[in-house]
Amino acid sequence: MAKCPKCGTDNVPLKKSWKMAGRPDKQGKRMQLEIGLYKCPNCGASFREVLSKQKI
Repeated sequence: MAKCPKCGTDNVPLKKSWKMAGRPDKQGKRMQLEIGLYKCPNCGASFREVLSKQKI
């Protein structure tokens, strides 16, 4: 669960999540990111947050 950056509501439910490859670091290794999309039930704001990072 996440916190809304606009109104500060705690425990905003996850709406959708997906994995994507991030940019390579200085050694050329890429990060696999899991991104979560949230929508606040209080103010209606949508926002994203990184759920996990892994080197691939």
